[in-house]
Amino acid sequence: MGPVLAGVLQLLALVAALALAHVPLGTYMAGVYSGRRHWRVERWIYKAVGADPDTQMRWPAYARGVLAFSVVGVLLLYLLQRIQGVLPLSLGFRSVGPAQAFNTAASFVTNTNWQSYYGEQTMGHVVQTAGLAVQNFASAAVGLAVAVALVRGFARSGTGVLGNFWADLVRGTVRILLPLAAVAAVVLVACGAIQNFSGIHEVGQFFDGHGVGGSQQWNGGAVASQEAIKELGTNGGGYFNANSAHPFENPTPFTNLFEIFLILVIPFSLTRTFGVMVGSVRQGYAILAAMAVIWLGFVALMMWTEFAHQEGALRIAGAAMEGKEVRFGVGGSSIFAVSTTLTSTGAVDSAHSSLTGFGGGIAMLGMMLGEIAPGGVGSGLYGILVMAVIAVFIAGLMVGRTPEYLGKKIGSREIKLAALYILITPALVLVFTAFAMALPAPPRSALNPGAHGFSEVLYAYTSAANNNGSAFAGLNANTDWFNITTGLVMLLGRFLPVVFVLALAGSLGEQRPVPVTAGTLRTEKPLFTGLLVGAVLIVVGLTYFPALALGPLAEGLA
Repeated sequence: MGPVLAGVLQLLALVAALALAHVPLGTYMAGVYSGRRHWRVERWIYKAVGADPDTQMRWPAYARGVLAFSVVGVLLLYLLQRIQGVLPLSLGFRSVGPAQAFNTAASFVTNTNWQSYYGEQTMGHVVQTAGLAVQNFASAAVGLAVAVALVRGFARSGTGVLGNFWADLVRGTVRILLPLAAVAAVVLVACGAIQNFSGIHEVGQFFDGHGVGGSQQWNGGAVASQEAIKELGTNGGGYFNANSAHPFENPTPFTNLFEIFLILVIPFSLTRTFGVMVGSVRQGYAILAAMAVIWLGFVALMMWTEFAHQEGALRIAGAAMEGKEVRFGVGGSSIFAVSTTLTSTGAVDSAHSSLTGFGGGIAMLGMMLGEIAPGGVGSGLYGILVMAVIAVFIAGLMVGRTPEYLGKKIGSREIKLAALYILITPALVLVFTAFAMALPAPPRSALNPGAHGFSEVLYAYTSAANNNGSAFAGLNANTDWFNITTGLVMLLGRFLPVVFVLALAGSLGEQRPVPVTAGTLRTEKPLFTGLLVGAVLIVVGLTYFPALALGPLAEGLA
């Protein structure tokens, strides 16, 4: 079997698995957030935190809940890292420095999981499990809650209430993320991923080309359980520096495809949840179609540029295999790279810095789209719904009619909030990249000169602002400059858009639906799907094309 055929078969198997899970999982999640009955364990949690789950919140109160919970998460995770040296099971690792602890706390609370450290040489078992893994659940549940709040804004009429943040947070964790992650962890353990709390030990004998021998030190960890939620919650990060290319995290070609499935299954299924909650599953299918078109298009382009290489050395090798695991091949690595950058995951099974020039640009553009195809857990759905608001506004301008979406008028307030949402992330990326390249010290962190070095810096801030977390692997980000600035970018890139989304949800929820007329744009039709895809690509292309031309496009054309 040729490598191209193997890649296509993996893609077909993945699509089939996602299609099978779409309806049952999407319908189940709609039931989770629409039900009124609280489980006993949930009532215990509400009592412990002093929350009344039946209180309905308007958008300011909902936003305060999101921000307060996240601030506490940042402070606790920062403290846990700073006292690591005195914690049990620290493996002898010292406490994490202030700048790196701030960066890591901001990273995991914002669902970014950017890592400027070697996991197996920096974090002990307590920080990994009680700190990082817990935030993998919490940050994903926050994303789900915000998405559901926006859906309620479309679904509800004449009221500004969006539900209860604490109830949404707890239900998303207890009823969705925990059970799915538990099943996924068992599958990964059965396939060879490790799950233990062992200490550091010597592994094997290794010899260089001159016959000089040596050994390596490895520590174990609760890897399978963290790997499951890091992919399922579109978190990213990794127990080991090699991330999902490490055999302890991702042992076989099957686990590689299974992890891609975990990354995509909730974001794609959320379109079904959206359709059920607004009372029209066809609206959900229209959004799903837009996501699928972009995702499949990016996978096809990535496979093409990685297989159809032009350099002589790559032709002799039969594929662009530098930086890729032979057990996954070009096909599996291409699907993983696209899926992780079109979601807010950031896990990698290959070195993105070793992608071809155009391949690196495709991965970068996937993040620049706002990670909406299908995007992160929750963040992908609310991101593409904001783009849907922009799309109907553009359509309204073309026909001279007040734009409407799902029976709600898109007025000046709604379009201002949508515009702020789509502008804040590019502003963070481009401004901080410009500062990093203008100052004399930070560019020396880039290990490559010219266009590729610029791409490394641009990729870093794109990953941080979009809460992705993947890296180009050629950038030394463990400096005070990058730790502090990327930490700030991650916080601003997560919570400013969340506030805009919740304000938009509140504005929509206050409206009463307008009747459908002959002039109403049918947003469940293929025409709207095409308009939505076009709006996404045009808006992002106009925003980022100059920067892409200086980096990956210049490298690819060279």
